[in-house]
Amino acid sequence: MIRKKTILIILLVLNIFSWSIVWELSKDNNLKVCFLDVGMGDSIFIQAPFNQQILIDGGPNNKVVDKLEQRMPFFDRKIELIILSHPDKDHLFGFLEVLKRYKVANVLWNGIKPTTELSQDFKEAIEKEGAKIWIAEQGLKVKISDEQYFEVLYPFESLEGREVTNKNNSSVVLMLKSSGNRVLFTGDAEKSVEQLLIKKGYDLKAQVLKVSHHGSKTGTSLDFLEAVQPSIGIICASAENRYGFPAKQTLANLAEYGINVLQTSNFEKDICLIQKKNGPFLLLNQTP
Repeated sequence: MIRKKTILIILLVLNIFSWSIVWELSKDNNLKVCFLDVGMGDSIFIQAPFNQQILIDGGPNNKVVDKLEQRMPFFDRKIELIILSHPDKDHLFGFLEVLKRYKVANVLWNGIKPTTELSQDFKEAIEKEGAKIWIAEQGLKVKISDEQYFEVLYPFESLEGREVTNKNNSSVVLMLKSSGNRVLFTGDAEKSVEQLLIKKGYDLKAQVLKVSHHGSKTGTSLDFLEAVQPSIGIICASAENRYGFPAKQTLANLAEYGINVLQTSNFEKDICLIQKKNGPFLLLNQTP
């Protein structure tokens, strides 16, 4: 009898402890954006208010799964939204394991015709998942809360089912708008896409810019930086990568505008920004 009472007490304490964690998480209205150190690829984890999780790109390997385990409560097996900028391996690979381990409610991607086994596997996985699938096109807005939402700036029209020769230029370019502050995500979009966005006359201003294509010289033109006017630029790339990213010209362009450049390859850790009480995005840390 004593043993049963002890077990019941322990279970009660654990239950109270678990719900106390849930309660504390539900009160956290801060927005966190973490550029994950997953090697030579992109993966960005967003912790939105009221314990909503969003993942932009899955990286080139399964490191993203370890990152999620570090950043999400052990009992939370749901991701509200995953966004695939474009189906290149260094942005896509980790999503397949994420889809196996977590329940995903929504998927946003460009919907182009799969040209590799990996991209076909992704298409089949999200259809099997039963998630709501959003096909990116200019003007689409995905609401996160009353204060935050994503707006798709590019592609200008749906690419669903189309064959694409340059996947970089099919990248979903989207703006995260949060209480007057903005983060611009560019995937691997090249200068030609940047020029199209400028010519369209969009308001591209953003406090934070995810520098395109890991800092390659194919993107981040001076004209584009003039239009965006970011104070922080994030480059996602591994140290000593075979491509030589980030390119010297890209770094020079960023330096010309006095942009604070943060590189995952320098820190070899996650780069996290936080927005508190409708204020600007601030550097939280470079650790989990």
